[in-house]
Amino acid sequence: MHSSLGNKSDTPSQKRKKERKNFLALPHSPLHAHSQATVSSPFWQNISLFPGPKPPGDIELASTKIQAWWRGTLVRRTLLHAALRALIIQCWWRQVLARLQAKRRRAALELCAGQLWAAVRLQSWVRMWRVRRRYCRLLNAVRIIQVYWRWRSCHTRGFFHGSYELTTSQLSLELDIFLGSQICRITDCIPFPIKN
Repeated sequence: MHSSLGNKSDTPSQKRKKERKNFLALPHSPLHAHSQATVSSPFWQNISLFPGPKPPGDIELASTKIQAWWRGTLVRRTLLHAALRALIIQCWWRQVLARLQAKRRRAALELCAGQLWAAVRLQSWVRMWRVRRRYCRLLNAVRIIQVYWRWRSCHTRGFFHGSYELTTSQLSLELDIFLGSQICRITDCIPFPIKN
């Protein structure tokens, strides 16, 4: 019996398995007695008290097939419902993503349009300022040219022509001023004060 327990290197689970096997092999074991017991009658000598499983009949096979079919139907129905729910959730999520993308695209377009409008407005202001500055410079240059031209015209082409007549009580004066194409005539009588 000491040799049947095995070596010291065996694990505890292997030792327990060997002990159980040795216990069932003993003649005083109750399971050993049941497995070896048979009826003492000569008619029942070959019949054991614990017969093996019988082969299934046609009804049992049919019922097993029906049960398998019904379980398969339930599983397919459950899978179909799960697939439909997943499809509904996916469709909803795609719609949410499409709405979010449309909002982001619209916000980006509005931002781009606002920036473009601001850039165009700034460009128009800068162009208007540059044109106005150029116009003011040209206007100032034109005024300077006009002033110089008028002064030159007056000094080069202008001359005076006049006559006067002096009497005891007044001074009669006739003066003609020629400025280019314009003629200015001044006629005046200036009285003298009478002294006593």
